[in-house]
Amino acid sequence: MKVVILAGGLGTRLAEETSVRPKPMVEIGGRPILTHIMRWYAHFGYNEFIIALGYKGEQIKQYFLNYYALNSDITVELRSGNVTVHDNAADDWVVHLVDTGAETMTGGRVRRLRKWLTDDTFMLTYGDGLSNVDLTALVAFHRQHGGLATVTAVRPPARFGELEFAGDRVTRFTEKPQTGEGWINGGFFVLNRAVLDYIGGDQTMWEVEPLHQLAKQGDLMAYRHTGYWQPMDTLREKQQIQELWQSGRAPWQVSIDARPPIRLAHRNQEEL
Repeated sequence: MKVVILAGGLGTRLAEETSVRPKPMVEIGGRPILTHIMRWYAHFGYNEFIIALGYKGEQIKQYFLNYYALNSDITVELRSGNVTVHDNAADDWVVHLVDTGAETMTGGRVRRLRKWLTDDTFMLTYGDGLSNVDLTALVAFHRQHGGLATVTAVRPPARFGELEFAGDRVTRFTEKPQTGEGWINGGFFVLNRAVLDYIGGDQTMWEVEPLHQLAKQGDLMAYRHTGYWQPMDTLREKQQIQELWQSGRAPWQVSIDARPPIRLAHRNQEEL
C-alpha cells in the first residue's frame, strides 16, 4: 500500500524555520521530520512513499537524491571521481517525488497524484505531524468497516502544561497532556481510491468539501487514537519535539538498522 505525504505547504506559523526550507525538512534529532514520519510507516512494513511537493520542493528532491551518500560512509577518489560506499545504512524505501504545484491546496495535491495511485487503497498523512498510532490496527479497522475513508481521530495536546494540586501543594505536573475533551483530525488516513472523485480541483481543501461530503453520506469513519500525537506548527512545538527526542523517550522512535540502499523511483513522461 502506497503512503502519500503532503509536503507542499508554506508553513507560515513556523516562519523562523520555513523562510529557508519547507516545513517537512525542519530537523528533529539531525534528520528532517519527514523522515521520522516515513520511518514510522516503514516500521509497519509500508515503505513506498509518494511525496506531494510544493513550496521549496527542490530541497526535498535534493535531500533524497543525496540520501544514499548522506547515510553512508564514503571514500571519494578526487582524481578519478570514483566513490566507494562503506557501512551503508540507508533505508530500503521507494520514494516518488511529485511536484503538485506551489499554490495547490491539500485536496488538489492528492488529486494531482491520481496517476500514481493505481491500487484500490492508499494511505495519506501530513508532513509535519508525529504519532505512535498503530498502523496495523488502523488498516484492519478500515478494511473491517467497509467505508471509503478512515481518519485517525486524536485528542489535541493542551497548549500548556497541566498542574494537579492537594491544597496549595503541586502533586503532579504534566507537560502538554492530551486534552480529555473533543477529537480532531490527526491525519494518518486510509482511503479507497474512489475518494479522488470527491476532489474538485487544485483549490479544493481535502479537509473541507471532500471530508464533509464523505461524512454526510456515511463513508468517513474515525479510528480513535489515544496515544501520542503532535503537530509541528510553531517554534515552541518544534522545540518540545526536539527535547522529547533528545530525552530518548520519543514515542515515535524506532530502531535504525542497516538496510539495503534506497531506490529512488521515477517514471518517464510517456507513463505520466
